[in-house]
Amino acid sequence: METGISDINTLLKSMTPELSDAEYVFTTISYKENLPDVTFAIGMFKEREGTTFIFPKDYLPSSISSKFVVGNFRMISLNVHSSLQAVGLTAAISKSLADKNISANIIAGFYHDHIFVPTDRASEAMEILKCLQERSS
Repeated sequence: METGISDINTLLKSMTPELSDAEYVFTTISYKENLPDVTFAIGMFKEREGTTFIFPKDYLPSSISSKFVVGNFRMISLNVHSSLQAVGLTAAISKSLADKNISANIIAGFYHDHIFVPTDRASEAMEILKCLQERSS
């Protein structure tokens, strides 16, 4: 099985950032609560305090209390098959966005990395990532 690219320079010049059309929200559900329908969740992570889910905003179950929802993010997928053992990709991306005061919640999937940025800064984040890619070529 192919394990992906691990060379940071190859990753940066090969990435093709793609901005999702959908908006996303993060929520947490305590272990004491009944689990709602999570069919449309695109991500999940279990923590001591509860389970974090990422939902498309339009598909957030109505049973989830709004006090536990943080939202209005857009997802940027890097569209390069990065190795889970690659060193520096997350750092390069988060630094480039942090330099412009853009928050980045980065999630590594098996094949690609995905960055959740505030909706109102998504276009700017895309430009920053494209510049990072061009500088690496």
